[in-house]
Amino acid sequence: MDEIRFVDTTLRDGHQSLWAERMTTGMMLPVARTMDEAGFDAIELMSASHLKKCVRELKEDPWDRVRMVAERVTRTPLRLMAGRVNAFEITPVSVYELFIERMAANGIRQARISEEWNELEGWERKVSIARKNGLQPIVNLIYSVSPKHTDEYYARKTREAASLGVPYLCLKDPGGLLTPERTRTLVPMIFENASGIPVELHTHCTTGLGPLCCLEAVKLGIRTVNTAVPPLANASSNPSVFSVAANLRALGYACAVDTDALEEVSEHFTNVARQEGFPIGAPVEYDYAQYQHQVPGGMISNLRHQLAKVGLEDKVDEALEEVVRVRADLGYPIMVTPLSQFVGSQAAINVIVGEPYREVTDQIIQYALGLWGREGAETMDPDVKHKILDRPRGKEMAEWEPPDLTIEEVRRKLGGPGVTDEELLLRWMLSEEEIAAMRAAGPPREYLSARLPMVALMERLTDRGRYVGIQVRRPGFSLSLQRGDA
Repeated sequence: MDEIRFVDTTLRDGHQSLWAERMTTGMMLPVARTMDEAGFDAIELMSASHLKKCVRELKEDPWDRVRMVAERVTRTPLRLMAGRVNAFEITPVSVYELFIERMAANGIRQARISEEWNELEGWERKVSIARKNGLQPIVNLIYSVSPKHTDEYYARKTREAASLGVPYLCLKDPGGLLTPERTRTLVPMIFENASGIPVELHTHCTTGLGPLCCLEAVKLGIRTVNTAVPPLANASSNPSVFSVAANLRALGYACAVDTDALEEVSEHFTNVARQEGFPIGAPVEYDYAQYQHQVPGGMISNLRHQLAKVGLEDKVDEALEEVVRVRADLGYPIMVTPLSQFVGSQAAINVIVGEPYREVTDQIIQYALGLWGREGAETMDPDVKHKILDRPRGKEMAEWEPPDLTIEEVRRKLGGPGVTDEELLLRWMLSEEEIAAMRAAGPPREYLSARLPMVALMERLTDRGRYVGIQVRRPGFSLSLQRGDA
């Protein structure tokens, strides 16, 4: 039988799904070389959302992350999830081009191209920019469930994606909505329309069916699957590389990944999770409600937070039911960033206010105006569209056009000629105060204590300023530390 290839998602989707993007660069570095030597087809490292999280919460330079990982990962292509630069603001093409150029310059070799509407025009633009900068483009066919996401829809979208002549297509299932039965109908139809282009599978375990869908997809001809290393697999993340590879081998397939070597990686991240109090991914029970509201796992916690702020945390189930109605009203957008956040936020507002669309966000007005995709504006409920736009803010925004700035104009706006390209991109997404705080924190440090508990103990003790000296003794070992000013 054919050899099955694996793309690793641990360093990108794994901690985005389970750790709220809290994996530091230092946590990645100790196992980067081991992962590089494990035989992956690619290692997915970054998305635009990671840039914000790195700076704002981790106080790390995301460009340093790319460079430092690229220094250790020299055999395996590093991959970028190339959706929007700023998920909730309309970004000029010039900024997207600079974003891709800097990712390529620092060591990214592949770009998984994502368009939330599976729109040919957006795919064409992003594929062209990726190729211009030497990146290998992979086009996402994003899977969804709705009355309009039919076999005919995916046949047409596959033909459009294949017309771009990319080396790979990716069937992307961000909500974990695929079932083994749907996989058996969808995958052959995609192959029939893919003009011979190989297809890889990216699915999640939100409904507990992700690993089974991987096996079905391989039986149907897919030869590359996306997996993560536990504890950053399962739950709302991707299937475990260990379980998928073991099951494929039991079915007689050869797997081009060294799972024995990855045990060290799993041990490292398990120690990190225990030390930092991060979740450890585990298989979940089947939940049919996921197919109704389709809210990604990380968004449910945000929905709960929005309601809790106004004392309505007990309304989460009502809000999820409202999500179903809002999504239908908006023309069944795919529940992927940023559209899923638009739907979820509006559903929460409807529940809080008590009347649908009495209050709306600017993004929902822009959505109704077609600024987040023509398809949304054209297919949404006309009465809802009228209610959204027939207000002073709606009339005001109808006169507004997003500025398509050049990089020179962006530079004049955000700091002048002395600002580097990488700093400019950070300023586009973040405040100068947030960037200054990140700079003040210094460069990333390798996270040694995951495998060296003695280092962790020393770090914690030396952080307590009242100690003059520390002594550690055990049979055959003695360590003494004393403050330099003691």
